[in-house]
Amino acid sequence: MTPEETFHQLLGLGQGWKVVRTEFEQKEQTFVICVEETERLWPEESQRCGQEVSCYDHVEPMQWRHLNVFNKECVIVSALPRGKRKFKATTNSSHGLPVSPNLLARRFDVEAPDRVWTGDITYVWTEEGWLYLAIVIDLFSRQVVGFAMSDRMTRQLVIDALRMAWFRRQSANGLIFHSDRGSQYASGDFQKQLSTFGMRGSMSRKGDCWDNAVTETLFGSLKVERLHGMRFATRRQAKDEVIDWLQFYNHRRLHSTLGYLSPMAFEKKRLADKERLAA
Repeated sequence: MTPEETFHQLLGLGQGWKVVRTEFEQKEQTFVICVEETERLWPEESQRCGQEVSCYDHVEPMQWRHLNVFNKECVIVSALPRGKRKFKATTNSSHGLPVSPNLLARRFDVEAPDRVWTGDITYVWTEEGWLYLAIVIDLFSRQVVGFAMSDRMTRQLVIDALRMAWFRRQSANGLIFHSDRGSQYASGDFQKQLSTFGMRGSMSRKGDCWDNAVTETLFGSLKVERLHGMRFATRRQAKDEVIDWLQFYNHRRLHSTLGYLSPMAFEKKRLADKERLAA
């Protein structure tokens, strides 16, 4: 099947719709469809003419990144090349703090909610300086169950994200929390918080980002799907954009690992299935 045919199939376009593929310097792949179909496929986005908005959830298998609406005549769905970005290291594993064993061991498929959570820190550049984001993901549904943002990358940042997750989910004792070996996660205060919540700490091997691949992937999706090309005058603007995307991610973004359901829909389906079997 050609990319054009696959794209047709993913969007549910009839045979009468023509999809035109173009290329830009062999770096950008683009499909063009008429705007009438846009209003059917992306009703919430079709009014945002001239703005670049995420539609990745609709076409995840093709990894197309953005939707552009031009003059209500056509839409362009394209995979955009990544430009150079500011870099900020978020993991400092050169410390003398205790390190937890790797209990997760890359077993990313979990059978039930609130058994394994993962956490990590990323950053967003603004004209006021760096904004740091810490998140907590439930591996069962890939849902972001906790997050926190700050202008400083401290242990309090990751503690706040963990506390949000616990107060939202009230997880049972024995949950595994996996992170990298950063000093924020290895700190005595964070480890004490894990113990208070009855959680077991787990840490990646030194310098091995693949041990926390699910969290790294989410950060990549955030930056490519939403933050790519955006400039923020203030940290407040960046915070609003991140929160909006996290809401979209939990409620609407589809995942191939979840049978093309969103994290929230996946958990609701599990609950409905359990109630049906119990009836």
